Amino acid sequence: MGGAALSLGGCASSSDATSILNADPPEKMYADADSLMNRGKFEDAARKFEDLDRSHPYSPEARRAIVLSAYAYYKAGKAPEAIASAERYTIMHPGTKDAPLAHHIIASAYFDDIRTANRDQTATRKALDQLKILKARYPDSTYARDADNRIRIAEDTLAASEMEVGRYYMKEKNFVAAINRFKTVVTDYQTTAHVEEALMRLTECYMALGVTNEAQTAVAVLGHNFPQSKWYRDAYALLKSDGLAPAQSNDSWITKAWKAVPKFSLGGPG
Repeated sequence: MGGAALSLGGCASSSDATSILNADPPEKMYADADSLMNRGKFEDAARKFEDLDRSHPYSPEARRAIVLSAYAYYKAGKAPEAIASAERYTIMHPGTKDAPLAHHIIASAYFDDIRTANRDQTATRKALDQLKILKARYPDSTYARDADNRIRIAEDTLAASEMEVGRYYMKEKNFVAAINRFKTVVTDYQTTAHVEEALMRLTECYMALGVTNEAQTAVAVLGHNFPQSKWYRDAYALLKSDGLAPAQSNDSWITKAWKAVPKFSLGGPG
């Protein structure tokens, strides 16, 4: 019985080795995976591409198989697997022809998971990071050209989230915490529509704390850049009710954070 067991064990080991040695050639495995993709069997295709990479890691087909497995997983709705495969590709093969596609897959997987402004924004931040990598490293790629609108959406969502939290802190009269949130919008998301309200809310917070020079600077920036804004009208009226007017302070973080701070008109809203 002992000899029989040893014999069976030896047969199993030999069979495993034979199956590895007799693996399909990489070009056939690639064609089979591609066929599965064309038939919409994305998860099966992803596994086949992964098998190709494991069986023939040094073949010309193996490198592309990694990024295609990521794409197939994405099409199958398997975001974590898609991200893992695409990230592996970017680590192993940075700067190659398919690197933009890998970053695009990661960005898309996270972008699809973006939630409303009152929810956790981890996916939004990760999507934005990948979209910015596409724009910075591969500006001529198709994926980089298509990234602009997604960047706007991601930044708008993040700015809206900061505004949600900032308004909450204002209601709790935690003005310092609120200022930190509105400051992020003014510093990082100046191109979003939320920056107008952020400057108005900063005015309110600084007035509540008695920091009038920062309040005056916030209104000056708001009035110069958005003279027709309802937020400017409200901010200007708030200053005026305390006998103050918009005035730039060169020492203000708002002055330093704003992309271009020209001489301000100190008149009221038109």
